[in-house]
Amino acid sequence: MAELLTHVLLVYVLLTVASWWTDAITARWVPIGMAGAAIPDLLKVERLVDERVLEGLLGVPFSYAPISSLGGVLVVAGGITLCFTEYRRRVYGLLVAGSVSSLVLDGLRVYADGHAGFWLYPLWWRPPTPNLYVTSDPRVTVVAVLAGACVFLLDRYVFGTAQ
Repeated sequence: MAELLTHVLLVYVLLTVASWWTDAITARWVPIGMAGAAIPDLLKVERLVDERVLEGLLGVPFSYAPISSLGGVLVVAGGITLCFTEYRRRVYGLLVAGSVSSLVLDGLRVYADGHAGFWLYPLWWRPPTPNLYVTSDPRVTVVAVLAGACVFLLDRYVFGTAQ
């Protein structure tokens, strides 16, 4: 849960700071990007519905793994975008931006072999990772919460853009 919170707070910080300099991103669009940050973590639905159950229902091999990749993000974000009647390009862009920031943050994690996961799927290349943090480290969450709180206070009291 801390990893999802960190991903969502990172997008909040990035989009809120971007909203200070551009009129295209306002406070009403920030939550859409934050929702996009959760798309790569949708593969955790596997804990509720096993892949073998879906294989039996569909009759074809099934895996949740591609959801947590660039290809999966583009498909899922496209499906979510269809729920909107207006501003579909902006919604899709914000969902993808939030998801990509989540994937990049995951690419900075510690991996035993020094290479990130297949998050660039359908490209079968595992980029090297700088091994900056472990997702279970509480300091990562503390830094994300403090950064989010600082940006919230700056947005509210200095820039006055919060509505």
